[in-house]
Amino acid sequence: MSGQILEPGQIEAAANIPPFLHLPGRDLFIRRAERLRSLAQGHPLAGYLLLIANLCEAQQQVLDNPPPLPGPAPAAIARSREHRMPPIPFESLVRADGWLAAVDALLERLQGAANPAVGEALAQLRGADPDQRKAWGVSLLSGQFDLLPPAIAPFIGAALQVAFSHWLLALPEGALVENDTRTLCPACGSPPVAGMIRHRGKHNGLRYLSCSLCSCEWHYVRLKCSHCQESKHLAYFSLERLGRTAEQAPLRAETCPGCQSYLKHCYLEFDADAEAQADDLASLDLDMRLADEGYLRRAPNLLLAPGGE
Repeated sequence: MSGQILEPGQIEAAANIPPFLHLPGRDLFIRRAERLRSLAQGHPLAGYLLLIANLCEAQQQVLDNPPPLPGPAPAAIARSREHRMPPIPFESLVRADGWLAAVDALLERLQGAANPAVGEALAQLRGADPDQRKAWGVSLLSGQFDLLPPAIAPFIGAALQVAFSHWLLALPEGALVENDTRTLCPACGSPPVAGMIRHRGKHNGLRYLSCSLCSCEWHYVRLKCSHCQESKHLAYFSLERLGRTAEQAPLRAETCPGCQSYLKHCYLEFDADAEAQADDLASLDLDMRLADEGYLRRAPNLLLAPGGE
């Protein structure tokens, strides 16, 4: 076996390189459901949070017993590694048929919706042909929310999340590599839904961006805008909850005056149970406050039914 002999200074530098990835466990959807149920207690949007919790439970059931979900071929994954590209690229895979079986698998587990509006949305989704479902998926992942019915969005998003998380967890070791586009997911190329400031072990104090689609988390340096990569004049907003000071707020939004955007961050030191998708949905009042301040939300949550003005 041949290799390079590292000098002491090189060894020290290598030891200080932050772990690049923080991958989800196979129980990611049930943990998300549990977090949503916890956040729903006494929450003004409790009904919606509980609805999405039920949807997450259905996602976990599909992930545990998935239908055939053909993803990229091994040769395509190898090429993506060679060229330092995402191995499960959403822009091409959402236009293919591989993820569509997740829609039917979810629908089988969402029978008998008590809410009439939810029942109508599920009926519309059941009646849609594969081309229509793909068109809705493309619209959702490209941010063209006006091209699909709002009530359909969380269910299409949930099916896509199941398929891409399934593909992520099935990737061979070494398939994920760092690339030049640090602001997008190295696994699928999607934008993050939120940042996670970790607090334990080798991840202590590090920021990881959490993918809105496959739930992969990747390291991104702090004090740097996750959209335009500017590092000047960043500010942090939070809402007072349970009497905590701003410095102890478990959820804060990092705002950038350069691109007028923001990204929420969960500080696990102050709430170890925080979960990116769930805590984002439960903090829509912070989005409203930031919109009043003139900031733009660029982080999608695929479980959120987009509304009007």
